[in-house]
Amino acid sequence: MRLLKLLSLVVIFLATGMGYSQEEEEEAREPGHYNNNSFKQLYEEFSTPNQYRSASGAPGPQYYQQQADYVMDIVLDDKNKKLMGQETITYTNNSPDVLEYLWVQLDQNMRAKDSKTPLIQSSGASPVEMAGSFVNQYMGEGFDGGFNIEEVKSNGSILDYTINRTMMRVEMSENLKPGEKFTFSIKWWYNINDHVNGRGRSGYEQFEDGNRNYVIAQFFPRMAVYNDVEGWQNSQFWGRDEFALAFGDYEVNITVPADHIMDGTGELQNRKEVFTKEMMKRYNQAKKSYDTPVIIVTQEEAEAASASFNTNIKTWKFKAKNVRDFAFATSRRYIWDMMAVKVGERDVMAVSMYPKEGNPLWEDWSTRLVASTLISYSRMTFDYPYPKAISVHAKQQGMEYPMICWNYGRPDEDGNYSERTKYGMFGVIIHEVGHNYFPMIINSDERQWTWMDEGINTFVQLTAQQDFGELYPEAIAPNKNYPHRRGTPKSVIGYMSGDQSSIAPIMTKGLNTFNFGSNGYSKPAAGLTILRETIMGRELFDYAFKTYANRWMFKHPSPEDFFRTMEDASATDLDWFWRGWFYTTNVVDLGVKEVKTYYVTSKMNQQIKDMMAARGMSESDLPPLVYLVEEGSEDFEESMRTVTLDDVSTLQEYIMDNLTPEERVNLKKPTFFYEVTFENRGGIPMPIIAEYTYSDGSTERITYPAQIWKTSTDSVGKVIASDKEITKIVVDPDEETSDIDTSNNTWPKRKKLGEFDSFKEKVKG
Repeated sequence: MRLLKLLSLVVIFLATGMGYSQEEEEEAREPGHYNNNSFKQLYEEFSTPNQYRSASGAPGPQYYQQQADYVMDIVLDDKNKKLMGQETITYTNNSPDVLEYLWVQLDQNMRAKDSKTPLIQSSGASPVEMAGSFVNQYMGEGFDGGFNIEEVKSNGSILDYTINRTMMRVEMSENLKPGEKFTFSIKWWYNINDHVNGRGRSGYEQFEDGNRNYVIAQFFPRMAVYNDVEGWQNSQFWGRDEFALAFGDYEVNITVPADHIMDGTGELQNRKEVFTKEMMKRYNQAKKSYDTPVIIVTQEEAEAASASFNTNIKTWKFKAKNVRDFAFATSRRYIWDMMAVKVGERDVMAVSMYPKEGNPLWEDWSTRLVASTLISYSRMTFDYPYPKAISVHAKQQGMEYPMICWNYGRPDEDGNYSERTKYGMFGVIIHEVGHNYFPMIINSDERQWTWMDEGINTFVQLTAQQDFGELYPEAIAPNKNYPHRRGTPKSVIGYMSGDQSSIAPIMTKGLNTFNFGSNGYSKPAAGLTILRETIMGRELFDYAFKTYANRWMFKHPSPEDFFRTMEDASATDLDWFWRGWFYTTNVVDLGVKEVKTYYVTSKMNQQIKDMMAARGMSESDLPPLVYLVEEGSEDFEESMRTVTLDDVSTLQEYIMDNLTPEERVNLKKPTFFYEVTFENRGGIPMPIIAEYTYSDGSTERITYPAQIWKTSTDSVGKVIASDKEITKIVVDPDEETSDIDTSNNTWPKRKKLGEFDSFKEKVKG
């Protein structure tokens, strides 16, 4: 018992230092506080799991979602740049709630003459502006592009409705009970906007020859989402935050000039009516071509059609099942190519439509990019379930809809293009095609949580870009790897280290963020990259990520569903990461604070002597101990540099008494002892990736898990016992963690220019 008591005193001393008396401790004690630990669970931030959304992150046993089916007849008036429509909506109430009214989105009202969107934009006097922009802003009458609702009916009866900016409340004849359907129709029209000069996610581009390229979306009144999280998601559309939409089946007939080429969401039902015999022949060839796109409409044919301006009309008929939206593109200037891509057991058509201004870039790469993207995303999530994916060339555009997207990337008039133009086109096509998965199938609420589609999609885009470079190395020559622009840990350092007054947490509604691109795209993508490459590892991350994708395909996930699933499927507690990276604006700033060198001895050091004296004890009262003495301390003697483990008598006694001869042979015999203190100056815990360089030139890399910071937010220490002298320590040598300040990442710390002792030392530094 006496030995145990003596040892416990030593342990207490080592843990607390010299310590205070009880009276001193009481005087110094700070008031109590709530749990501020970075590793506490997210119970305060998360909603309580329920029958709709389980604690595991999976849909609950009572999960539901509404369905909205559409039958539409659309007419494009090319001469007057006007779109007219008649739609019938069948809305199914799968919720347990009785609905008193329905909410319909009128996104085009953002461009109405009385739109309040321009009024919330802060502005200042610019010393110079483009002439066209100046005229539009200060001299024009303004564009009137809002919906004109002509009637809302059900079973022949007029329904009352109220329009509040971009939302319309429809009053039903009676409440809609659980399990019931309600069918109503809306007749409408609006003026199509010039998306090049007036901006916008859809509209037309005007060409000098009088033709237009129409990319048409958000063109019809669309049902808002009703779910267990928010009830009606009827947040107004101010122009930035995108959409929350219900899944449904679509039948859409679109009438356009007879010489137009068109494609859109869904499967074309009357191909033989709208295709020529030559187009049908080429289409059938494309269905069997898996490596080379087949031209359906050539550039020569598109140029000939562009000169005719046929006044006849033609109707294209599409059907789409289980999609959340519908969009289409049409023009007589389109070149059209396709090829098949094998996704799982199915063939999917990769498609591109582009005016001649897109060549040669588009003919060379667009459809190949579509095909490669489908393969990459399917590997990371699930096999692409739709029959096609279309890339449409539209100036200054990058926008996505089910099965179709518009993308920029235009060579100059002579067909020349820079590396920036090329990689810009590559990146936007991969990104927008990838949106078929996030959020067109994994249907998150874009209006509220921008990062759930843009950030996650940007993350997967990085893998897809790398895959494309490996599949088509000639496309990225002379680069050996695809040059990523955003989403890597290093790419967000500038943003995260910026002025805190102009940074918002990722978990902020997109409309209310300062830097929309960095907040919604880059930082979430960088965080997921850190999770995959540094914290979880690819195997665990990829399994959990695929689990999330499969759980929530064709459903409406919330952020908590993603966070919980990633932990549930990997057995990795990530609450600390979600809190630091997503819920705060803290940063990563780890480094080496201090390195101390120690030597071993059997000679009692002065600290232990003082402790023993204070307790009336002598050295004879203790068992044999090994002491570590800091280099440069009062106990340190120059002769101790030659001390080895074999010279420490107390250690030898322990070995002789407790270890067998076989065990003694296998013992390591470190010569050097270091106490390395790492610091966290940024607030976000991260794994400490430490690379140690030894005197013989060899290196060793050790990753200390983020949980090393579990009880200390500012600094932690590690004792390193080595048979070789450490000459250098580098934290995060490959810049994996978005560390905003690497000046403290290296030991010995590099001297500033004026601190060098000699020119020779300066050259070495």
